[in-house]
Parts: sequence; C-alpha cells; structure tokens
Amino acid sequence: MLTKRIIPCLDVKDGKVVKGVNFVGLKEVGDPVEQAKQYYQQGADELVFLDITATHEHRDTMIHVVEQVAKEIYMPFTVGGGIRSIEDIRNILRAGADKISLNSAAVANPELIQQGAQQFGNQCMVLAVDGKKRKDGSGWNVFINGGRIDTGLDALEWIQKGVSLGAGEILLTSMDADGTKAGYDIEFCQAVSKVVNVPVIASGGCGSLEDFYELFEKEAADAALAACLFHYGELSSLYIKKLFFFFFFFFFFFFFFF
Repeated sequence: MLTKRIIPCLDVKDGKVVKGVNFVGLKEVGDPVEQAKQYYQQGADELVFLDITATHEHRDTMIHVVEQVAKEIYMPFTVGGGIRSIEDIRNILRAGADKISLNSAAVANPELIQQGAQQFGNQCMVLAVDGKKRKDGSGWNVFINGGRIDTGLDALEWIQKGVSLGAGEILLTSMDADGTKAGYDIEFCQAVSKVVNVPVIASGGCGSLEDFYELFEKEAADAALAACLFHYGELSSLYIKKLFFFFFFFFFFFFFFF
C-alpha cells in the first residue's frame, strides 16, 4: 500500500484549471500555477498537467504555463496535450516536465511512442488512454481529441501495442466514470493491469477516501489520479497518505504481535 502513488491532475483550458463530468460541462476551478504549488506543499507524489483542448484546437501545449508550474514544484511532473512530434517532446521536457503524455498523437502516429522512448527513455513516455465501454459490454473503445472521437480501437489491444512500442506507463481514464465521483472504474483498471507489466494510473470517478482504498486493495492500479476532490479542497493528498500509513502500520502491528 505504501508504494501506491497519489496524483493530482490539472486539466487546463485557456490557461485555467477546469473540470467537468464525462468530458463535458467544463467549469473553471482555479489557477494552474497556484494549485500546483499547493499540491506540492501538501505532499502529492506527482503532478499531471493536461492541456485538454490543445489537440482539438490544433495548437501546441502552453509551454509558458508548463514552465511556470515547473518552477514551483519539485516532484515528478507529467505534461500532455498538443504533443505531436519529437521536437514537441523535447520542448516540453526542456520546459521542466519529467514525463510526457501521448494520447491522440500516439493513435495517429504510433511510432512516436517508439521514437520518444529511444531518444528520451521509456520512463518519459506515458500512454494516455481515454476509454469508454461499448454498448454491448464486450470491452472498451479508445477515444481521442478530448473524448470527441471514437477511434473504434479496442483499448486493451491498443494499450498492449503501446507498451510494446516503448510506453513506460499507462494513464487510464474511464470516460464512463469521469467527474461522476462514483468511484474508479475498477473493472476497466483491472482488465488493463492484467495485460501489461508497466505501472497503471487510474483516472476518473474518485469521490471519496474509500475509492482510493478500493482501487489499491483490489490491486487495480499502481497510482490514483484525482481532480475534483483536490480542486475543491475536500481531501488533500497528504491526508490520504497519512491515513494509508496509519492503516498499514496498524495491520502490520496486529499481524506480527497478535
């Protein structure tokens, strides 16, 4: 349990942090630089920054915002959105990111994953997947352009291909659970974790402390990403980590001494 990571996410549009439900109804909830600083001070394990409209608007990631955020934090920092080339990857890393996240660009050009891994290392390459369950319940499809386009790709098959090309981590967002605060999509996360041997970050649906516990207790993912809970001050990452430490210590003590 102690090795699990708690990761706040900044979904950024027009320079502001936003949040919606099921990828729609976006509302401004804060300034990315100030929120990044706050999460760092609270003891978050990592930070993810997603420029969620860059791909749809056919523009580059907001480098200046990435640079400002990077100056305020000293923890692993992943950036995604609008990254389409090796030069884009290089620029984002130079701006202060430790890892880059590829979603739409990877679907359009899978070789970009391999090229990035070869030049910058697998640890830098995060494959982001926005998945939605098919109506017949047979599996999940991959969506791109901020959830606007159904590629028809099977999510499990695409993720396996991405890892074979060099992705060192999977950022898995359940479009069905996103913003609902009804809990992580355990079924989806477990299905992915079973077919790859790289860390899986679960995203979408977290609404309570119990949701973190369920995700980790069921070994559905290696890290938990959340937005709403942190943005609205309902929980802090430090509070979550302290509680997990307490419960781990309690069960460890009970198991060995009773």
